[in-house]
Amino acid sequence: MHDATASTLVRRWHGLFTVSRDYWALTAVLAAALLALPIVSVTWIALSSTDSIWPHLVSTVLPRALANTLLLLVGASVLALAIGTGTAWLITMFRFPGREIADRMLVLPLAMPVYIVAYAYVELLDYAGPLQTMLRTNFGADSFMGTMVPDVRSLGGAIWLFALVLYPYVYLSARASFVQQSVCALEVARTLGRTAGGTFWSVALPMARPALAAGVTLVMMECLNDLGAVQYLGVETLSASIYATWTQRSNLPGAAQLSLVLLVLVMALLMGERAARGDAAFHHTTGRYRAIPFETLSGGQAMAALVAVAAPVVLGFIVPFAVLALHAVRHLRAYDAMEFLIAARNSLALSALASFAAVIMALLFAYAARLHKSPATRLAARLSSFGYALPGTVLAIGLLAPLAAFDNGLDAWMRATFSVSTGLLLSGSLFAVTCALVIRFLAVAISNVEAGLERISPNIDAAAKTLGTRSTSALRRIHLPMLKPAIGAAALLVFVDAMKELPATLLLRPFNFDTLATQIYGLTAAEQFEAASVGAVAIVLIGLIPVLLLHRAVSEGRAGGSGR
Repeated sequence: MHDATASTLVRRWHGLFTVSRDYWALTAVLAAALLALPIVSVTWIALSSTDSIWPHLVSTVLPRALANTLLLLVGASVLALAIGTGTAWLITMFRFPGREIADRMLVLPLAMPVYIVAYAYVELLDYAGPLQTMLRTNFGADSFMGTMVPDVRSLGGAIWLFALVLYPYVYLSARASFVQQSVCALEVARTLGRTAGGTFWSVALPMARPALAAGVTLVMMECLNDLGAVQYLGVETLSASIYATWTQRSNLPGAAQLSLVLLVLVMALLMGERAARGDAAFHHTTGRYRAIPFETLSGGQAMAALVAVAAPVVLGFIVPFAVLALHAVRHLRAYDAMEFLIAARNSLALSALASFAAVIMALLFAYAARLHKSPATRLAARLSSFGYALPGTVLAIGLLAPLAAFDNGLDAWMRATFSVSTGLLLSGSLFAVTCALVIRFLAVAISNVEAGLERISPNIDAAAKTLGTRSTSALRRIHLPMLKPAIGAAALLVFVDAMKELPATLLLRPFNFDTLATQIYGLTAAEQFEAASVGAVAIVLIGLIPVLLLHRAVSEGRAGGSGR
């Protein structure tokens, strides 16, 4: 009996970790192990430190940083959930003047990094800003109107700004779910006496729960990753504390221990998202789809609906972009064009390099999973997608330590063997930044490439194999030409995300290497918002491209409609 049990365990272990002789699966597993290196590195640094840092962190930094982080997560996600779900339901189910324009514009805040929006609102609402200056001039310094201006440099201000920028994650998820819901379920609820509001709460919302959970989780992940906005607004979160502990206090073990707390929080969020979705799955019992009929609004109802869907766009995109554009136009003549061009060149080169590497890695994982549906390849795919949940500060610590150890070991060996110093080859180089960006956004590329592969019939693979075509040749001659749209979408999304990424780039970039994001960060830290506005406008305009394409893909997926 014991021998049989042992034999079964050995077979399961062998099936999980012994990969097929095909090099695709083997390479995917090895690559996934390398991608997991930052997590292993952070855990090792945090737990192997001999200094007694934990008591100091627990008594000083950790309580305040953890409390602020949790409050930011809860507040921003609740507001984003309310804004995104409400606007998605109005756009999907009702027809009113301005609806088509609002549908396109509701996704625009996603093109603006949170730190840029924070800079714009501080410039607009601060004591020395134009709004308070105008109120003091017209109504006096101690007027009631002056006290009505919100203090954006606060935890409450951060919650509102994060919600106004990140609600499109929930909006897109909810919109995609609502447009795919069958009219039959909604009509049955109305037949049973449910009002439009009752139908929303009892039928549409429960059916959209998995999509809403995914959208809210993305909002929380972006809150955890942010560094520039919380620093500028004076909110001490875990990400800001990690950065300060590492760069200002030169305490790498302490930063790693705070990173470990952040990793635990990330894992809790992922588990919470899975629990929120549960086993919920809703299927249509008929192959026939009818479009969900619009309910036409008029008069006061139409005006209220228009205000409801326009307010997030105005506050989350139009106002901050107008502030940026105005300052950019005013400062254009005095702007140092050469510094901007150098930063733009660095951003474009780094983003292009990261998107190219991410697409190659995505092809590796997706194609290996297509060829070998084994536990090992499934585990490799999961590990490769986990990087999107890792904040940039954690990635930076997790990468810099092993890269520095490699550089120091190689330099010591070269000195001892050849009396030649190699210096730092990998740490503090473009290689380190590119690795961080690829790990961070690989999940975006994989999702697009996998979606493209799923549209290719397995019969094509079988036919190629029958004709004696090897897997590599089949990928080059058959799959790649058919995957061009998916590869292009993956490269574009990773490119734009890499353009906006701040924490990992800020911590790992080479000396005197500025991207648009780090240039904006440095200028705003020096209170030179006008000089930073030109680069900020450039990032926003580039970010609009994938956002509009993503909206088009979602809006054309209406059940029963002509779109796919």
